[in-house]
Amino acid sequence: MLSYLWARLFTLFVSLVLSSLIIFILIEAVPGDPASFMLGINATDETIEALRKELGLEEKILNRYFNWLIGMLSGDFGVSYTYRVPVQDLILERLIVSLPLTILSLTLAIFIAFPAGMIAAQFQGKKIDFSIMAASQVGIAIPNFWFAMILVLIFAIHLRWFSAGGFYGWDSGIVLGLKSLTLPAISLALPQASILSRVIRSSILNTLTEDYIRTARAKGLSQRKIISKHAFKNALIPVLTILGLQFSFLLAGAIIIENVFFLPGLGRLIFQAITQRDLIVVESVVMLLVFSVILVNFIVDLLYLIVDPRLRK
Repeated sequence: MLSYLWARLFTLFVSLVLSSLIIFILIEAVPGDPASFMLGINATDETIEALRKELGLEEKILNRYFNWLIGMLSGDFGVSYTYRVPVQDLILERLIVSLPLTILSLTLAIFIAFPAGMIAAQFQGKKIDFSIMAASQVGIAIPNFWFAMILVLIFAIHLRWFSAGGFYGWDSGIVLGLKSLTLPAISLALPQASILSRVIRSSILNTLTEDYIRTARAKGLSQRKIISKHAFKNALIPVLTILGLQFSFLLAGAIIIENVFFLPGLGRLIFQAITQRDLIVVESVVMLLVFSVILVNFIVDLLYLIVDPRLRK
C-alpha cells in the first residue's frame, strides 16, 4: 500500500510539471502583445517597450517560465498586467465564490442522484425506473445555461424569490451568500445529478450479478436490503470516479453560469483575463484548476482503498 501511495505521489508531481510546461507554452504561443493591447493603438514604440520591460516580457521565455514556476511554489503568482495587483489576491477573492458554488452544486447533485439511482436499480424495468431514466436523459440534454435562464425567469423575475444575478458577499451573512448561489448551483447540479444517477443505477445493477448477492437472496433478504447493505458499497468505485470528475468540472467549467448570473468567480475572472490578454492571470488560474483536478483524482484514488480493501494488497 505504501508503494502505491508513493507511486501516486510521483505521478501527481510529474503531471503537475508537465501541465505547467504545456500551459505556459500554449498561452505564450497566442499571437499578440499584451503591452500593445493594454496601451492601445495610439501608443508609441518607446512606451510599449517600457511597459514590456516593466512587465518582464523582455526576458527569455525559459527564464519567464522558471520564474513563474518558482514563484507559484512559493505562493507568488506574479502581478496582473491589467489590475496591477498580485494574482494570488485576485484568485483568493474569486475562489471564495467559486469553491462554495462547486461544493453546493455537487452536494445538490449527490442528494438528488443517490436516491434516484438506487430507486431505479431497485425497481429495474418498472415504471418508476423508466420515469427516473427519462428524467435523467432530459437533464443531460438540457444545456445548463438555458436552464439557468429559465430559473431566472421563473424565480427571479416572476416570483421574485431570488435576485437575477450578482453576489451579496459573505460579509452580508451566510444566508444571503447562499441565496445568491442557489440558482447557479441548481443550474450546475441538474446535468451532474442526471449523469450520476445513471452511473449509480448501472453500477448497482452490475453488482447484483455477483455470487454474494445470490447468497443474500437465498437468505431471504429483500431487494431493498440487498442494494443498501451489500450492493451499494461495492458499486461505489465507478461512482467515486464520476464524483471526482464532476467536482473538477464544476470548479473549472462554470464560466458560462458565472457570466449568466454575474458571479465574481474564477470562471468570470479567466474569461475577463482572456479578453484583456492578461496572460499571467490566465496561466495562474488554469494551473490552479489543473492542480485541483490532479489533487481530486489523487484523493479519489485514496478513497478506492477505503471502499475496496482488496486494492490495499
